[in-house]
Amino acid sequence: MASSKSLLQLRELVHVSRCQMAQAAGAAASKLNKPPVPMFGIDGRYATALYSAASKKNKLEQVDNNLKQLLDLQQKDTKFREFLVNPLIKPAQKREILGKSLAGKLNLDELTLNLITVLSENGRMKLFSSVARSFNKTMAVSRGELNITVTSSSPLDATTQDELNSILQSFAKGKKLLVKSKVDKDILGGLLIDFDGEHFIDMSIRKKFNQFSGLLRQPV
Repeated sequence: MASSKSLLQLRELVHVSRCQMAQAAGAAASKLNKPPVPMFGIDGRYATALYSAASKKNKLEQVDNNLKQLLDLQQKDTKFREFLVNPLIKPAQKREILGKSLAGKLNLDELTLNLITVLSENGRMKLFSSVARSFNKTMAVSRGELNITVTSSSPLDATTQDELNSILQSFAKGKKLLVKSKVDKDILGGLLIDFDGEHFIDMSIRKKFNQFSGLLRQPV
């Protein structure tokens, strides 16, 4: 269970991290059809192009939902994951199969199918996950949302969870926090807090144990 000491340490980090979180959010008042935050790298270029196309057709939310569903399916279904990266299946075939087999289940938009086709044609299908996550993160920023994953060694009780949520909210005032809780016994105690991959706070007992172990191994 998260200790009160961990929550106190977290409070002390609020002031330092607030400015960093504001910079990560970026300015929402960008040019028309431009994402609210810049996306870099090859995957970023694909995500930016998709955002621009979806914005022009007023399909940002639909494409965002499509990508979330495909990412979830990719993580859970091994056969689907292998199908996406299979170089023996031609891009046009992938588009047709996805359009027909998942049409009723996921209601895939043409823009989503176009992305998969282009990635396949360019031999970039392995980038699908990072492209989709970049797009999802950009949409979250545009809605003023911030995804946070809190990892503890055991489930948090209601009182601790409420106090933690209050502290987290002070990191990003005005943002809608989407907090996901995970349990990992290997951290031994304390908390790990991941701010959507942008910032990471490690207050776990495992970290402290590793630090002390390193000190003990040093020659006297």
